[in-house]
Amino acid sequence: MESLNLRHLRSVAAIARLGSLSAAASQVNISQPAVTQGLSKLEAQLGIALFHRLPEGMQPTEAAALLAPRIERALDHIGSPLVTMAQMRALLTLAEGGSYARASAITGLSQPALHRALADLSIVLKRSMVERRGKGIAFTESGRRTVRAFRLARAELRAGLAEVETLKGREVGRIAVGAMPLSRARILPEAVAAFHAQHPEARILVTEGAFADLIEPLRDGDLDVIVGALRDPSPGEDLEQQPLFLDRPAIIGRRDHPLAGGEASLARFAEYPWIASPQGTPLHARWRAMFENAGLELPRVPIECGSVIAIRHILASSDFLAMLSPDQVGLELSTGLLAIIGEVPAELSRTIGITTRSGWRPTRVQAAFLAQLRLVSR
Repeated sequence: MESLNLRHLRSVAAIARLGSLSAAASQVNISQPAVTQGLSKLEAQLGIALFHRLPEGMQPTEAAALLAPRIERALDHIGSPLVTMAQMRALLTLAEGGSYARASAITGLSQPALHRALADLSIVLKRSMVERRGKGIAFTESGRRTVRAFRLARAELRAGLAEVETLKGREVGRIAVGAMPLSRARILPEAVAAFHAQHPEARILVTEGAFADLIEPLRDGDLDVIVGALRDPSPGEDLEQQPLFLDRPAIIGRRDHPLAGGEASLARFAEYPWIASPQGTPLHARWRAMFENAGLELPRVPIECGSVIAIRHILASSDFLAMLSPDQVGLELSTGLLAIIGEVPAELSRTIGITTRSGWRPTRVQAAFLAQLRLVSR
């Protein structure tokens, strides 16, 4: 993507929108021969025709019909027609590397070249991007907003290029998934395996974390979707939540726990120590509600833990109890290492689903993955 010229991409969007080279040249403020030359170069780079040259004007091919809207959205994020791909790359690499030295190592550009690119970008956008903090650097508020805008622009351009490659018979698209704890237990592995069998050339990037760790990468465009427990209320107007299924947690303990196999009351469960999920998570709120709705004091919680792997080991060797989805300990339940010690009231079920950016338009490959995810969730 970095080898592409933003001016050429702007020309393609203008041609698709206006239907002629001369009108596009006037709008992007460059000569018609330059627009023609830029279009030819871009078509050569992509290996596909973008327009049919007809007497009445320029008619977009299917490739341009897919690519042009992505370019338009990317340009909206970038904001200025004067920004170059080199400046965009310099800012994003500096943000991801954290220093000019690291950005230089990533890009192969000299540090003076990076400094010049960032200085030129600040002049073009009329705002400061970075400032000195001791021996290091920090992004200004304007810089942070610009980094997010450029990341979203990059995501749109990558998606457009992936769709063009799909037209050429190569599924080189990618989907970046944020995986919250419950999704990692069953639905995401099953969906990934089934999707890969059908789309072996597509890339799937999975990043594990809690909601708080994943939400900003989603907003930045580094993630396409988060799979896990949905938030109520919604985390923001810039995000969309789509339910997949209802998950009903259960009270889990070791198979020979003192309360196993009986009809213990919630009051009896409250007498034992618990491992609770971290405060602020939906599961923690449901755990509290289970006891508070019954008029009981909360049990002792010597351990707060968000790691299911750690929780499983602690439960297996102690009298601790935990509220978990049976999916999260499916193997331990099937082998008898752990057991469902008690049921949780049905009203404490949680909705598992996907969270995306508002207005996000998945590529064909990404849409196929989401369809597989929904199929597994049924």
